Amino acid sequence: MIKYWYCFNGIIKREMLRFLQQKARLVSAIVRPLLWLVVFAAGFRAALGIAIIPPYQTYITYDVYIVPGLAGIILLFNGLQSSLSMVYDREMGSMKVLLTSPMPRPFLLISKLLAGACISIIQVYVFFAIAWVLGIKMTLMGYLLAFPALLLTALMLGALGLFLSSRIKQLENFAGVMNFVVFPMFFLSSALYPLWKMRESNEVLYWISYYNPFTHGVELIRFALYETTNFNAMIITLVTALVLSALAIWGYDPKRSMQKVRTKI
Repeated sequence: MIKYWYCFNGIIKREMLRFLQQKARLVSAIVRPLLWLVVFAAGFRAALGIAIIPPYQTYITYDVYIVPGLAGIILLFNGLQSSLSMVYDREMGSMKVLLTSPMPRPFLLISKLLAGACISIIQVYVFFAIAWVLGIKMTLMGYLLAFPALLLTALMLGALGLFLSSRIKQLENFAGVMNFVVFPMFFLSSALYPLWKMRESNEVLYWISYYNPFTHGVELIRFALYETTNFNAMIITLVTALVLSALAIWGYDPKRSMQKVRTKI
């Protein structure tokens, strides 16, 4: 067990050092949701009124409603960006060093996922602190209960990025796919507006948003911040995370790669 701990600790430290050296990454991760918070909160507050009624029948301001969705966008961008670094490492050769370790490859990939999730959660709590300063506050217990919801959602989105990185071999292609994945998942979700409001305007978009796993990740975070649990969202997020993790491990299976090489020969 000691060797597993040393390996996991090494991966965590490597990702943390990389994150600390990329200060622009933290700034962009925080500025982006803050911009959404200022612009969308102002626009939707005027359109929806001072308070809205979400499906769980509580009156909250739009500023408070949008914060969990913006936490989700931080997790989404960082999950895919962490996988973008794997494509870069693979091109530079350092990824091969990691994957040729004597440790089981599934363990290495799950460790990579956990490291990326930890970095994502740090960014989210920095965003929560800035939102607190701006007057958008949750309870202390809500922030504590949000941690497992954030972790599960971060693992789900990180596994999505990891699976995409296993299928895309070139850095330029992955950057394009990121935009193709991120914005539809974000806009077709409950991150910016309640699903019941979307259903009033378009039934098809409502069902697309309902079956979007990012929606359930956001709802899991939102309910946790309100000191309650959305069991339906938790189950869907957990199952999606497990399926995507399994697909990512399968995608990085060296036996499958060898079979492709033999087929080409």
